[in-house]
Amino acid sequence: MKTIKFLLVAASAFVATSAIAQQDFSAPQYAKWGETNEERLQNIQNSNFLKESCENRDYQAASHYLKELLDHCPKASVSIYQRGATVYKNKINRAKSVAEKNVYVDSLLLIYDLRNQYFGNSRKQGTAYILDRKAREYLTYRPDDRAGIRKAFREAIEAGGQNTDPETIVAYFSNLCEDYKNTDEVMPEELIAEYDRLTPYLEANPANSEYKSQFDAAFGLSGAASCENLEALFTKKLAAAPDDVDVLSQAVALMSRAKCDGDFYFNIAEKYYAVKPSSETAMFLAQGFQNKGDYEKATTYLKEALAVEKDDAERQQLYVRIALVGLVANNIPEAAEAARNARDLNPEDGVPYFVLAQCYGVSAGHCGGFSGQATFWVAYDTMAKAVELLPEDSEYMTAAKASLNAYYNRFPNSEECFFNELKDGAHYTVNCGTARGISTVVRSRK
Repeated sequence: MKTIKFLLVAASAFVATSAIAQQDFSAPQYAKWGETNEERLQNIQNSNFLKESCENRDYQAASHYLKELLDHCPKASVSIYQRGATVYKNKINRAKSVAEKNVYVDSLLLIYDLRNQYFGNSRKQGTAYILDRKAREYLTYRPDDRAGIRKAFREAIEAGGQNTDPETIVAYFSNLCEDYKNTDEVMPEELIAEYDRLTPYLEANPANSEYKSQFDAAFGLSGAASCENLEALFTKKLAAAPDDVDVLSQAVALMSRAKCDGDFYFNIAEKYYAVKPSSETAMFLAQGFQNKGDYEKATTYLKEALAVEKDDAERQQLYVRIALVGLVANNIPEAAEAARNARDLNPEDGVPYFVLAQCYGVSAGHCGGFSGQATFWVAYDTMAKAVELLPEDSEYMTAAKASLNAYYNRFPNSEECFFNELKDGAHYTVNCGTARGISTVVRSRK
């Protein structure tokens, strides 16, 4: 069957060649194939043979026809270079030694250079497209030539300008970040400068948001995005454009990701929030001021964000943060109020119950006497609800379970309940602290 197939291919090639041989190629449109009618005939036949050889995966024969076409009519057709790339990629994959592979890689890259030389002015697939493809091939087949990879991608981006494929930009910048981390060839100043230079390429089109996230993540994970380096970068940028919202946004996002907590960061974050308040920025600021021990300012930003936030899910998270900050600041009434609001917006979130239980526990200690002991019943019940709802890997789980035991150990014993004319199972309403008015059940400590 295979023999019959090849016979049919050979027969069709013979018919096609015979048909071509009978044509007149003296017309001007055939001039690109050669000087004389005979040369044009030969080169057109070689082009057909190249096509057929590629289709039949006979890359040895294809490379012969490719050379003939490159030597005699390099301007004839872009298909010469398209098929030439196919020929050499297949020969690379079949190479029997590193030296042989390197020769074929050189040939592949040369194919792109020649295509750019003769067809770089193509409207659809000109220089920008050709250099983009070359850069990707360079990365694939010369992964250890780090300087060569960087050069190839820079040339592609320069040619593409604002129309550069965002995937190409991310590929280049990700490799640049890797080189910064793994070699001494890229300095932090260069990486930051490239980040600064390339950011507008991705921000120009909202559809590039996913690539922009990858781009920012690579920069953040590179280590070059240290607070010191970022402060140096944005000090210069903001000196030139102190009220540029986009620059402020970029600075706040990067410095927040780097967990910066210096005066420079807080100054620009507050400035950005003043012109573009959002719950996300408020959370950054609140966390920063909380880390600095400025709980009043942390709460102020959270409340300001709450005042303008419309989304219930975001409001619930803001209430949670207000509650947590209040708890750390020992502002128990405010923490309890915020926790209740967060619980009402999302009864399935365990964190508000965790905060409420802590508030009740603190209040119980302040109430004193039997009223204080009885308050621990409510604190225990609320913390049990928190343990039920918190994920097992929650950062609050260990403290929640420890608090459960601590609250139980503060229950009144049976004798204390007896003297207060209370029996296990009876209803009891707390009459002091933040749990005032909450009904619970009497339980004596065993």
